[in-house]
Amino acid sequence: MNETTNSETTKTAPKSGVRRRTIKPKPPKRGFGYLFARFIAYAAFFVIGLVIAYRFIPMLATYLMVQRAFEGDKIRYHPVSLRNISRNMVDAAIAAEDARFCYHIGFEWEAMKRAAKANKAGRKLRGASTISQQTAKNVFLWPARSYIRKGLEAGYTALIELFWPKRRIMEAYLNVAEMGDGIFGAEAAARYYYHKSAKNLSPSEAARIIAILPSPRKWSVKSPSGRVARRASRIARGAQTVRSSGLDACIYN
Repeated sequence: MNETTNSETTKTAPKSGVRRRTIKPKPPKRGFGYLFARFIAYAAFFVIGLVIAYRFIPMLATYLMVQRAFEGDKIRYHPVSLRNISRNMVDAAIAAEDARFCYHIGFEWEAMKRAAKANKAGRKLRGASTISQQTAKNVFLWPARSYIRKGLEAGYTALIELFWPKRRIMEAYLNVAEMGDGIFGAEAAARYYYHKSAKNLSPSEAARIIAILPSPRKWSVKSPSGRVARRASRIARGAQTVRSSGLDACIYN
């Protein structure tokens, strides 16, 4: 009897040195919220990285440049540093587009309120966007009007005001703004219209180029209408005030 029991025990006893398999718990399933949060984190990392990179390097191209190329325009684009752009051009831009450029942090709230009221009344109000906002749109976004684009524009405006000095914002603005059919930036405009470098533009030449910015594909620098000529004269006078009043101090002091 004892012998039978011992033999059975021997058969059923586990062999020494054999490891039991441990079943690892399955990782928890990632829900939509987790995946969405990761997407937002990666997108934010990419956007901020691009903004920081563009503080130091010239823009290779913009959405509008690509669009104009597909439309058949010959693209003229010659990015240069701000020291190679005439101060006349900078002061004309401030006079025409954003007199408080050196004093705001990207937004002019009162101008935005006036623009909102004008939109409700069915009118278009020029001048509601600061140079910082226009730079954010021109560098990173597309030109079509929509609430989504305006929201993204506000975000990019805050980022460039945070990571770029005012001098870089102005430099980017004057390098990528559309200044004619396929003409982007002050250097390309100066070469095309006046056969000279942007650093040699006179006050009247700079004012004429800046004068067409509201409608660069319809208004002409070479053969300005009476409206454009009057606007250019006002801008030239305003540029003198900008310089004498120190409204460009954030760039040249």
